[in-house]
Amino acid sequence: MKALRLHGVGDLRLHEEPEVAAREGELLIDVTAVGLCGSDRHWVTEGAIGDAALERPLVLGHEFAGVIASGSRAGQRVALDPAVPCDNCTVCAAGLPHLCPEGSFAGHGRTDGALRTRLAWPERLAHPLPDALGDPEATLLEPLGVALHALDLGHVRDGTKAGVFGCGPIGLLLIRALAAQGAETVVATDPLPHRRAAARASGAARAIDPGSVEAAPPGGLGIDVAFEAAGTDGALADAIDAVRPGGRVVVVGIPDGDHTSFVASTARRKGLTLLLCRRMEPADLPRAIRLAESSAVDLGSLVGERHPLDGWGDAFAALVERRTLKVVIEP
Repeated sequence: MKALRLHGVGDLRLHEEPEVAAREGELLIDVTAVGLCGSDRHWVTEGAIGDAALERPLVLGHEFAGVIASGSRAGQRVALDPAVPCDNCTVCAAGLPHLCPEGSFAGHGRTDGALRTRLAWPERLAHPLPDALGDPEATLLEPLGVALHALDLGHVRDGTKAGVFGCGPIGLLLIRALAAQGAETVVATDPLPHRRAAARASGAARAIDPGSVEAAPPGGLGIDVAFEAAGTDGALADAIDAVRPGGRVVVVGIPDGDHTSFVASTARRKGLTLLLCRRMEPADLPRAIRLAESSAVDLGSLVGERHPLDGWGDAFAALVERRTLKVVIEP
């Protein structure tokens, strides 16, 4: 089989490797589509993400779909949850498996991800895909699950006024999920024109350049909840400025260098609640599938480029340059 491994900063290599074998409770999956994520960009440009550094050549990719190649479900198309909690620790017992410190995650640490032609994955994490969803679109189900988890943290309800600061795929999915829940995206910001255009197409009332005067009106925007989805201090500052007193700020973006900072006085005087969003909860992937199947959230229009595994160089160039929306590799 073929596998794409990261050996160091900017050092990706395509390998021929032995076929994988499934252990008890696992299925063999023929990987059909993998979405490239901002976290994959961190791995490639920094050789790390947060406090996790590259320990050995690693297969990236955690937004993936495939076809089951073994067992009684052979031939079934599935979306895979990339997080494998231990199910034994106190965090899992507390009902927080997405925060499990003992678990593993595809394309992270010592757990190889999906940028290969075949992998073995726990059967309980393989969710059937409806015929209405194509494989490239299915790669956006995991980031949509993250967006839904962020909305839960933000206490989003019908009529909520929200802001989205950073309009990569996660930010755009936040805008679409907000609309599906009856909320309104009052403002979205991003420095890239094609992302601002996509934010408007996704339903944002305003999509503006964060460097413009328009981005920071005196007194803020009075929104109920702000989602920081850029991973920059500037986006977080804009989110804190825009939200109303007593509001909530949900930090979704992952910063370069593992540090985030903000001016404390503004957040303190407003009495804001700051929450950090990590991954998604187990129920969020089935929720995402239902939303996409019902067309409540459109995924297809976010797929910007599709590449074969052999075309990984151009795919990762698109990711690093941020030249499009979602980049998909089809092994």
